This record gives sequence, structure tokens and C-alpha cells, in this order.
Amino acid sequence: MVDTEGHPAPEEMDLRTILNALSDPLRYQIVQELLDLPEATERTCFSFGFAISKSTLSHHFRTLREAGLVQQVNRGNSRKAHLRRADLDARFPGLLDLVRHNPAPFAPGSTAALSQEA
Repeated sequence: MVDTEGHPAPEEMDLRTILNALSDPLRYQIVQELLDLPEATERTCFSFGFAISKSTLSHHFRTLREAGLVQQVNRGNSRKAHLRRADLDARFPGLLDLVRHNPAPFAPGSTAALSQEA
């Protein structure tokens, strides 16, 4: 059952929904960056440095949350996200390894994409 924050239970995670969320280069990049961090490391949405509007960034994180890729928690006046690594590894073994070892092209609006354009 989806909780009050919109996180699905592990058994409710759907592969098609997760793959759809990962089909966007910006969301794929978010997951890759979270994979490079120690487990349960939390980051704010803005810490990724994307040059996109707050509403667009919120949309991307909502998509990741509703797919079950990240868990978001309120921390005072900000919201932090961490990768649901254990749940994903249990439900879809090997999926995160594929994401880790298959870098996507830079996402539009990312600081890496901006530096490539300069």
C-alpha cells in the first residue's frame, strides 16, 4: 500500500513504472548520483545543481518517489531524498547494477550538460 507520502511498498513496485521513471535522462542521472553515495545518504533536490525550475525538479522527484526509486523525508524546511537501494535490490536484483554501469548522456538542465555546451 502506498504510504501518505506516496511511497509504494516494495511488493507494489512495478518494473514498468520504474523503467518509465528511469527513461528520463535527468532522473536517470539522479539515481546514478545517489548510487555513488554511501547507502541511505540523503540529499536535497537542489543539491544536484540542475538548472531547471523548482516545479520541474519537484515533478522529477515525485516521479522517482512514486515509482519507488527514492524515499523522501521532511527535514525541517527542506525535503531530502535517498535511494531505496535495499528495496530495489530485493525486488529487482541487478537493476541498480545495470544503472550504475551504464552511464546515460548528460541530462538537459544538468550542470554537466551546461559545461559541455560552453
